[in-house]
Amino acid sequence: MALSPAERPAPSEAQGITADYRSLGLTLGRHPLALLRRRLARERVVPAERLRQLRSGSLVRVAGIVTHRQRPGTAAGVVFATLEDETGSTNLIIWSSVMEEQREAILTSRLMVVDGELQSEQDVINVVVRRVHNYSRWLGELETSSRDFH
Repeated sequence: MALSPAERPAPSEAQGITADYRSLGLTLGRHPLALLRRRLARERVVPAERLRQLRSGSLVRVAGIVTHRQRPGTAAGVVFATLEDETGSTNLIIWSSVMEEQREAILTSRLMVVDGELQSEQDVINVVVRRVHNYSRWLGELETSSRDFH
């Protein structure tokens, strides 16, 4: 016997976010990474908003849902990507040598964790990527997409 809608348990926050992304491509609720922040903190991941407080040249670990990947023809093989977490966006610079070594993780990650060097000049903050880790499995059934130009 099927349960009536009134008898069904309410969806969890994660289920609601997943449904929002499936139908809208975004959520009006909390960002998905807010649900993962404790796990990310154990991995020593710095939230995007904290990058402004760190010194240029610092080694950092950042994470986010990949929103963009671009490889302009005029950039000599450099890839630029953007990660989004619950606190903001992080711009990545991926040199061609790193791209060659870690191509699969760079092109297939939906949730990317990056080790790199913070580059901060005036109000422009980037992370120069040294190592990419694909943590997409942490998103479970959450469907995300990025705008890729390469």
